[in-house]
Amino acid sequence: MRDEAHRQIGHLYPKVQLPDEYGGGEATVIAWLWARTVTCPNPACSAEMPLVRSFWLSKKKGREAWVEPVVDKNRNPAKVRFEVRHGTGKPRDGTVNRQGARCIVCGAPVPFEYVRKQGKEVGLGANLMAVVAEGKSGRAYLEPDEEQVRISKKAKPSWVPDSYLPEKALGFRVQLYGMNKHADLFTPRQLVALTTFSDLVGEAREKVFADAKQAGLPDDGRGLEAGGTGAHAYAEAVATYLAFAVDRSADYNSAISSWSTTRQTIRNTFSRQAIPMVWDYAECNIFSISTGNFLGAIEWIIKVIHTFPAIAEGFVTQLNAKDLNTNNFNYLFSTDPPYYDNIGYADLSDFFYIWLRRSLKNIYPSIFKTMLVPKEQELVATPYRFNGNKSEAKSFFEMGLKEAFKKISEMQNHNYPLTIYYAFKQQESNEDNDNGLFSVTSTGWETMLEALLKDGFTIIGTWPFRTELVNRPISIGTNALASSIVLVCRKRSESASTITRRDFIKELKVELPPALRMLQKGNIAPVDLAQSVIGPGMSVFSRYEKVLEADGTAMTVRMALSLINQVLDDVLAEQEGEFDPDTRWALAWFQQFGMNEGPFGDAETLSKAKNVSVQGLVEAGILTARGGKARLIPREGLLEDWDPSRDTRLTVWEMTQYLIRALEKGGEEKASELLRKLGLRGEAARDLTYRLYSICDRKNRTREALAYNTLITSWPEIARLALRSTPESPQPDLGF
Repeated sequence: MRDEAHRQIGHLYPKVQLPDEYGGGEATVIAWLWARTVTCPNPACSAEMPLVRSFWLSKKKGREAWVEPVVDKNRNPAKVRFEVRHGTGKPRDGTVNRQGARCIVCGAPVPFEYVRKQGKEVGLGANLMAVVAEGKSGRAYLEPDEEQVRISKKAKPSWVPDSYLPEKALGFRVQLYGMNKHADLFTPRQLVALTTFSDLVGEAREKVFADAKQAGLPDDGRGLEAGGTGAHAYAEAVATYLAFAVDRSADYNSAISSWSTTRQTIRNTFSRQAIPMVWDYAECNIFSISTGNFLGAIEWIIKVIHTFPAIAEGFVTQLNAKDLNTNNFNYLFSTDPPYYDNIGYADLSDFFYIWLRRSLKNIYPSIFKTMLVPKEQELVATPYRFNGNKSEAKSFFEMGLKEAFKKISEMQNHNYPLTIYYAFKQQESNEDNDNGLFSVTSTGWETMLEALLKDGFTIIGTWPFRTELVNRPISIGTNALASSIVLVCRKRSESASTITRRDFIKELKVELPPALRMLQKGNIAPVDLAQSVIGPGMSVFSRYEKVLEADGTAMTVRMALSLINQVLDDVLAEQEGEFDPDTRWALAWFQQFGMNEGPFGDAETLSKAKNVSVQGLVEAGILTARGGKARLIPREGLLEDWDPSRDTRLTVWEMTQYLIRALEKGGEEKASELLRKLGLRGEAARDLTYRLYSICDRKNRTREALAYNTLITSWPEIARLALRSTPESPQPDLGF
C-alpha cells in the first residue's frame, strides 16, 4: 500500500538538499512546519502577520534550534520570511498568547475577535516556517524555500469529507476561526494522502482475497458482518486492520497536529480529547521513516495483534446500555461510565469515522449506514443538544445513568464484584475562610456515585492504577490525572443500618489514615490522591442504608464527598506533627506565601508560634531574610555541594527540595544518589511531598505542584536505583 501510494502521489513529497553542516546530500522530509496568518488590521501596515505560539524547533540540549522571523520593510506591504538559527541563544516570544496576537511587523496588538472575523470571512492563510528532514545524525532543521511551497500547492484532492463540524461541542474551538467542515481540519496534501490510502484499502482487500483463494482457503461467500469464516471474510479482516492504519495516520496527518520541541516528533491531533485551535502546525511526510509515517501506524497494529490475549471465541454487540436485555442474569460487568460533561466522544469520533466509513462502508454496511456518528443517545450532559438548557442536559444524563446502573444491578452475577473505572478529576472547590475548611466535590463523581448507590451497591475497595502515558501533552506542565480509579462494588446487605453524621466522620477518621498510608506507600501520584481516597471514604458511606444529618434528613453524596475531602486534608495536616520544627514552620509559610517573599514581621511571628527563630531558619539553609522581607530559598538558589551527612541542622524541607532539584537537573540517577545518602530519612521527604502538593493544588500553584507530583511518580525508580549495591573497591596488590 505504501509503495503504491508513493507511486501515485510521491511527487507531492519532494526531498531536500542538506547543507554542509548537516553532511550534505539529499534527505527525506519529516515534516513541514507552518504558521497560520492573517492580514494586520493596522492600515499603515497590512502585512501578512504570522500567528505563532512558539518559534522553538528543538530544545534538545546541544541541538537547540529555532525560527527567527525577518521583516523585509522594503516591500509594501512588508513581508516576513523565516531563518533557522542554531546553538546558544533563544528565540523571541511567540506572537499569540491567551490574551490575543500581535503583529510582528508593526507591533500592533490584535484581539482574537479580529482573527476570528478574518477566519470566518476570508479564511486563515499559512506560511511555511521551517522544514524538518532526516539528517545523517538526527533531525535537520532547514529554512523554507519557494519550491517546497509551490509543490504543496499542487495537491488537489479528488474527494473531501463534506460533513460539518458541530456548531457547539465539548472541546471544539476551531469553528470560531471559520473551520466549519471536517475537510477544513486537513491541508490539501493531507486530504490527497488520506484519500489515496483509503482507496487502497479496497484494492488490498481484493488482492488478499485472490491470494487467500490461491492458497487454498475455502470461500463460503460470506463477509465478516454475515459471520463468514472463509477467504472473503479473511480479506475483509485484513482490510479492517488496514483501515485502522489509515485512521491512525489521520491522527498525525491533520492541520491540528503540532511539533514537539522536546521529543522532536509530531504531536498527534488527539493528544487530548479535543480539537483545539493550533496556530503553528506540523504537516508530516506520510512516506518518511520517521514520526507520523504510514508504516509506523501499521507497526502499532501488528503489536496489538501479536499480544492479543484472547484464545476463545468472543462476540461484540453495539447497543445502548439502557437497552440491556434483563432476561439474562449471569453477567460480570466491568465498565467505564461517561464523564458527565467532560468529553464529547461522539462529536470527536466523527474525525475518524469519516475515513473508516470511506474505507469500510461496504464491509460493515449496518455500522456505517449514517454519514456521521449517531449522537442522540450518547449519555453526556451537553447543553447544546438541548438548545442550551443546562437543566435538561443534567436531567438527561442523570436519568440515563440511573437506568443503566439499574439494568446492571438486575443482570449482575452477585457472586462477583462490579468494577467501575473512573478517571475524572474533582474540580468544584469551596473554601470556608471562617473555619478554614476546604472541600472539593465534582458533579461527575457525585452523579455517578448517586446512581450507583441508588441501586443498592456498596463500594468495598479502590484500585488506583496507572493508565496514562507520562509524555502525553496534557500531562506536561499540568496536574492532569495519571491514573484511573477502579471502584470495586458489591450489593449492599439488606440488613444495612443507619448512622449519624457524627459517627460517619468518626469512622472516616479511623479508616482513612491507614488507607492513605497504603496509597502513599504505593507511590500513588499526589494528583490522583484525592480521587483514590474517594473509594475508602465512600466505602464507609455506602455500607449504611443512610447517613442521617442532625435534622434527620439523609446525607447527600455531595456532602459525603465534601466530608471525605475535609478528613483527607486533616489527615495530611496531622502528618505534619512527624516533621521537625523548621519544616513545620516552612510548611505554614509556604501555605501562605509559596516561594514568594513575605513580610519579615510575619516570619518572626510565625517562628514564635512554631518555637523556632528566624535566624535559626536562615542558618538551617531554608530561608533568606533581609530588607524587611523573608523568603524560602528557591531550588535554584540551593547549595551546589550540599551533603546531608555534613548538615548540622538537617530538615525534611531541605531533603525534599534537594531531591526535587537533583531530579530536575540530573534525572532519576542523580536523585537516587542523594536518596542513598539520606537513607530511611527519605521516607519523611516523600510524606512531605504529598502535603506540599495538596497545598499547591488548593492554591492553584500548578507549576510548583508539578514538581512534587513528578517526585512521587519517579520515586519507585529513584528508590530502586538507590538500593543498588555500590561497586566494591578492588583488593590491593600485597605483592605476594
